Amino acid sequence: MKTGPMTEQLELFGCIQCGKCTGGCPVARKTVLNIRSMIYHMLVEPELDVSAHEELWDCTCCFNCVERCPKDVRPAELIIELRGQLVESGRIPETIGTALMGVFRQGNPTGMAREDRTAWVNDGNPDSRIEIKAAQEGCELLYFVCCTAAYDLRVQPVARALARAFQAAGLDFGTLGTEESCCGSGVRRLGEKGLFEMLVEENGEMFRSVGASRLVTTSPHCFNTFKNEYGLDGIEVLHYTQLIAELIEQGRLNLSNEVNKKVTYHDPCFLGKQNHVFDEPRAILKAIPGVELVEMDRNRERSLCCEGGGGRMWAEGTNLEERLAFQRVQEAAETGAEILAVACPFCLLTLEDAVKVQGLDEADQDGRTLQVMDIMELVNLALVD
Repeated sequence: MKTGPMTEQLELFGCIQCGKCTGGCPVARKTVLNIRSMIYHMLVEPELDVSAHEELWDCTCCFNCVERCPKDVRPAELIIELRGQLVESGRIPETIGTALMGVFRQGNPTGMAREDRTAWVNDGNPDSRIEIKAAQEGCELLYFVCCTAAYDLRVQPVARALARAFQAAGLDFGTLGTEESCCGSGVRRLGEKGLFEMLVEENGEMFRSVGASRLVTTSPHCFNTFKNEYGLDGIEVLHYTQLIAELIEQGRLNLSNEVNKKVTYHDPCFLGKQNHVFDEPRAILKAIPGVELVEMDRNRERSLCCEGGGGRMWAEGTNLEERLAFQRVQEAAETGAEILAVACPFCLLTLEDAVKVQGLDEADQDGRTLQVMDIMELVNLALVD
């Protein structure tokens, strides 16, 4: 049997064909994607013809397979490596190629101008504009806004709510402004190693030059990448839910306005099952006056992926018979919740779109509707001026 460097690097011989990876994969149930089959082919055919596997782009890198594998084979990394072969040969979907080029040229997958990266600060009302300090001047806390939160009009209010909370708590924080570039999480998971390594070097150098002791992110994807893949020794990396929960516990945020809503919470894959941050988001929701928190059956490490990770936000089309986001919002509606709370920009966009497509934003026979909101939008409602 022939073997190759990928076989050795990913320790594919450790696979015992138990099926836990495929059984736990949210997309394998609905498509021909079969991780075990790919592992087998890589063992006997190291130069696998990846062009025959269009389903490689269906993987959301939720890491259910990694969590469940009893032999630490890390099947998702195999998919990333196979995608890398496609990237190297230029055989990738046009939308993915456009996103990667946008990151290279403008520092973000949308390809929007770098000069517009700070547009999130202004919501159109001059009286509510937030004063943001340039981190380059020195600060204790570096706030990494994220490409989606910076450019997407639906997610910009989340970034503004975070900045408002930081100000209310008296934190010495700053952002990189127009010099902020993509974290590279999606870039790496799409297999573009070279571009990812460039981002790690450039971003890492900039982070260290600021001198901040803590770095907080809007997105779990940025959080996971900075925490686990950048090697930022001496800088504590936090997701915003961890920091906001800390500030509430210290009594530094006055959440006195009542938000009388029944709320259910969706655990993002990159925050929950990949980094085991489960309690802090729930602690925030429980601290908001008037909120009644109810749980979906699939929660915490069993949470169903929203389908936005692993570069799926930039991939056009899908082989899935039923969108994962559709299943998830139906599960949320079954709890009787009025609000589906999230803590990830991708989850916010995919699940909100699913709510609209499924008609759950329209009143049912009991007069109930379902609305998707980021946790920080709820905190912002409760935060006293």
